[in-house]
Amino acid sequence: MAIGGAVAIGVMTAIQARINGVLGVEIGDGIVAGLIAFSVGLVALLLVVGCLPSARSGIVRLWTGVRSGGIPPWMLLGGACGALTVSSQGLTAGILGVSLFTVGLVAGQSLHGLVLDRIGFGPAGVVDVTPGRVTGGALALVAVGVSLGGDVLVHTPLWMLVLPFAAGVGIAWQSATNGRLAQRVASPLSATVTSFFVGTLVLAVAATISVVSRGVVMALPDEPWLYLGGLLGAAYILLGTLVVAHTGVLLMGLGSVLGQLTTSVVIDLLWPTDSGPALWQIVVMVAIAVLSVVVALPRRRRR
Repeated sequence: MAIGGAVAIGVMTAIQARINGVLGVEIGDGIVAGLIAFSVGLVALLLVVGCLPSARSGIVRLWTGVRSGGIPPWMLLGGACGALTVSSQGLTAGILGVSLFTVGLVAGQSLHGLVLDRIGFGPAGVVDVTPGRVTGGALALVAVGVSLGGDVLVHTPLWMLVLPFAAGVGIAWQSATNGRLAQRVASPLSATVTSFFVGTLVLAVAATISVVSRGVVMALPDEPWLYLGGLLGAAYILLGTLVVAHTGVLLMGLGSVLGQLTTSVVIDLLWPTDSGPALWQIVVMVAIAVLSVVVALPRRRRR
């Protein structure tokens, strides 16, 4: 069930990437698009918290822990990495396509997830670096190499490829940090609200700088579906907070990679972009990603 939840996170992440990417193109500013997405998600989460007494109790425990020093400040910064993720979606996904954007996340998540599991940073504690987990991470990187074949590097600026990688590194750290915070306050929903609140503040500052330096953005589009990215973000961050304690950071990342790549194939086939990889690259990427999750799954020992 935990692996299934990780795959669902990937599906929602891929859909969110295309929505925020298109929104960034429509308004001419990917950072402002990220702020809009985070603001929508934050409002939705606050409405849910207002309806659930257990979530309100979690917020009280969070506030008490921060004031007493029982919750260190770094546990509150998971949302800063979420801000990087949605900003990179708005800046690059609408141009690169979801598949090419996703493989950048794959590299960052796989490498950083392996490190975080080894040092015991996540809520699952120290997770053994087994040959299967190392092989799974390596195969995920092979999928990245496949995506960069052909003319992709010729037609794509280097910073557009580096930014998704950095976002993937941030996603791994965000999942571990939010998982730790959820354990401390005994409320995954409270940890998710905190992540969105901090992310919204970071994006508000970044969007202000962007607008001042580049000028006013274009008029907001009328299509309602372009504002659903924040709702998907709230859903998958909450789900990730629950799942990471059972899977570890790397395995959750690999499961989400599978969901992301599979969904991105469908999205890019139905809605292609000029800079996306060729069909054969997409098929090979997905096949390798499936294999990476299979080999990384823990094996039950026989008695």
